[in-house]
Amino acid sequence: YTASSGIENFPSYVSAGLVDDVQISYCESNIDKNIPKQDWIKKVSSEYPNYWKEETQTCQVKQWIFKANLEIA
Repeated sequence: YTASSGIENFPSYVSAGLVDDVQISYCESNIDKNIPKQDWIKKVSSEYPNYWKEETQTCQVKQWIFKANLEIA
């Protein structure tokens, strides 16, 4: 996870999911959605239809937490 504040043209929040040093997902505040980055992880939704919706919600909550932490710092 990376959080930032006041950097022009840079998202205030970025996260990347990795398995064995391979990126499998990506989320940032500018797109506000968790995006699969590997074909095999895209197939998870066929077995678990709410997976990407829930991952996006998790990303949104973490954005809020990181933003609050930056405001406190």
